[in-house]
Amino acid sequence: MTYQFVTQWRLQAPVAHVWEEIYHAENWPSWWKGVLAVETLIVGNPNGIGDAKRYTWRSVLPYKLTFDMTLVEKIPHRRLVGKAYGELEGTGTWAFEEKDGITYVRYDWQVRTTRWWMNLVAPIARPFFEWNHDVVMEWGRKALEKRLAAIQS
Repeated sequence: MTYQFVTQWRLQAPVAHVWEEIYHAENWPSWWKGVLAVETLIVGNPNGIGDAKRYTWRSVLPYKLTFDMTLVEKIPHRRLVGKAYGELEGTGTWAFEEKDGITYVRYDWQVRTTRWWMNLVAPIARPFFEWNHDVVMEWGRKALEKRLAAIQS
């Protein structure tokens, strides 16, 4: 089953601070409630292209998801694009823009589930999976907002 999610955050912080927190995903488990683990699998080129990480997520619904993501595009303070493989497959794109001290973040997640049971129940469970995704992303926004406030004070 294929999903297209768009998450938008508005954060009162410089884009450089927001970028650092998002780019360094290995730190996410320390502040993002939904992230159980981020493990580096491959170190790419000096710019980070080719870096591969394994992400394990938890959610409100009683299941975990694990997938690998390889960084395929990086424009500092503007854009990150990764390709996902595993229990989720697809593309995730972070876009950043700063205006008047506010950083606008957009995450586009075009993904398909590969777990048989998720695909089996998707016709009925799809709205719950979508709600679940939104909750996990909101956990991230709230935690990042709090973390950025601490950095700036």
